[in-house]
Amino acid sequence: MATGRLKVLDPDRCVGCQLCMFACQRRTGQAGLAESAIHVRSRGGLSRGLTVIVCRACEDPPCLAVCPTGALIKRKGGGVVLAAKKCIGCGFCREACPLNAIFWNDETQKPVICMHCGYCAEYCPHQVIALEEAA
Repeated sequence: MATGRLKVLDPDRCVGCQLCMFACQRRTGQAGLAESAIHVRSRGGLSRGLTVIVCRACEDPPCLAVCPTGALIKRKGGGVVLAAKKCIGCGFCREACPLNAIFWNDETQKPVICMHCGYCAEYCPHQVIALEEAA
């Protein structure tokens, strides 16, 4: 498992191009954005700008604590990895995330959680996000 950690360097630089979202989706090999683990959202109107919503790799992840089946496994470097076969689709992890950074795949009825691979950061032309190597 990778130990890097995706870091949001400067959310104010986000222009909403969504290249990070499309890059994340590309790694799954499927069309659409259903499996994207990073999203770009409005902060509440054009004047307030946009922001990137992505797992920040909590050291003590609240999502892990509420998973009733052990489908979330603590990841070295912070955050969690989903063991999809164990997941029952209860959505408790999504509700527990303080950043709303666990997304939902309506087709599979399972969470989509960032694995901190850094692929999205390679495509961000504005240096909003970057992959930090774990210390």
